[in-house]
Amino acid sequence: MVRIESEQPRKQRKARYQAPLHVKTKYLNAPLSSALKEQYKKKTVRVIKGDTVKVTRGDFVGDEGLVDAVDTKKSKIVVHGVSSTKADGTEVPRVIDASNVQITKLNFTDKRREAKLGEAE
Repeated sequence: MVRIESEQPRKQRKARYQAPLHVKTKYLNAPLSSALKEQYKKKTVRVIKGDTVKVTRGDFVGDEGLVDAVDTKKSKIVVHGVSSTKADGTEVPRVIDASNVQITKLNFTDKRREAKLGEAE
């Protein structure tokens, strides 16, 4: 990831916020479920649209749903069914950090992703 010399939290945050997109995409890794860990011999995989995830932290613990969107710039994901209600009653999707979910089912529409994970088997 980003090699940061300083131990100061403000400089750690600044480096994370100002990182280029090819580095920020590495912040979108999420842990695999125990069954997938055994199958693919990996602990974490980058989350993509279409994966099924289970929320492990926050107000929506235990909720499971498909990933609707991945925001690389903000390093956040949107999970179907995880939403907040505004004061006027409208539902808005709640963005979640990728580290706060666990991947339970992988989306293999991308053949390169399937091949890369297949090598680990």
